[in-house]
Amino acid sequence: MAFNLLQSGFATLQYEIAEERASALARLGHRLETALAALAECPRTAGSDRKIRDRLVEQAGYALWLFVVQREACGLNKIDHVIQAYRVPNEVVARMGPLAVPSTHPKKAAGVAETRAPLF
Repeated sequence: MAFNLLQSGFATLQYEIAEERASALARLGHRLETALAALAECPRTAGSDRKIRDRLVEQAGYALWLFVVQREACGLNKIDHVIQAYRVPNEVVARMGPLAVPSTHPKKAAGVAETRAPLF
């Protein structure tokens, strides 16, 4: 009897994990669609603001990266289908990855006096 309870508890947990993976995949797919739609509204023309377009490409690349990582967590390893189905531009594929966040604090070399001793 106890074995059945453990088995059913494990099955319930597995189901909930699969459900959360699918939900996260759907959210990230929607995020990618939104980023690509925003990019499509800012065409690459001589009169457009280059900084805004570059930021949109960066955001779409980040959304693509998040989506691909979540797909891989679900066991879906092929990216070709995503690029084709979502019509991802090559410039977004080239920028796929985490966002580059500039540091707001200047880095300084830690001297001997500035290093902390271990707490234990």
